[in-house]
Amino acid sequence: MSWSRRAFLLAVAAVAACGFSPVYGPGGTGTRLQGKVRTADPKTPDDFAFAGRIDEQLGPDSAAIYELTWQLRIAVVPQAITPDEITTRYALNGSADYILTEMATQRAVARGQVSSFTSYSTTGTTIATMAAEQDAHERLARLLADQVVTRLLAIDPAAIP
Repeated sequence: MSWSRRAFLLAVAAVAACGFSPVYGPGGTGTRLQGKVRTADPKTPDDFAFAGRIDEQLGPDSAAIYELTWQLRIAVVPQAITPDEITTRYALNGSADYILTEMATQRAVARGQVSSFTSYSTTGTTIATMAAEQDAHERLARLLADQVVTRLLAIDPAAIP
């Protein structure tokens, strides 16, 4: 057996010994949240992209016992400016504050904040620039939703009733 294979097996054994369990394994948080999280009603196009991605990741809320609420903040920042003071690229910096609440007791099971960024170019036509901006907003909302789901799946299974 090679040294790297032994090191890998030792690392796996060490992780298993510390109580690590797979998210989608028996009793993992992945299965405990699947189909059980209702997203708050979206109000903006960014909210729709965010909620849609949460539903893709956690499934439709057929047996919802939790509600996920969030607040998205997205700032547009000029990134590349020509000597003629024409902006040719914008960055979108975004964050999402979220709270996962048990609906029966109104107890907060998880809360936190995630952040990410994306950008888009303005060097094409007006229509192309508008499409690029819309796409960047959707990408950012989906990135933030993916981060929220990752955080929710990392919750200690004992904390989720």
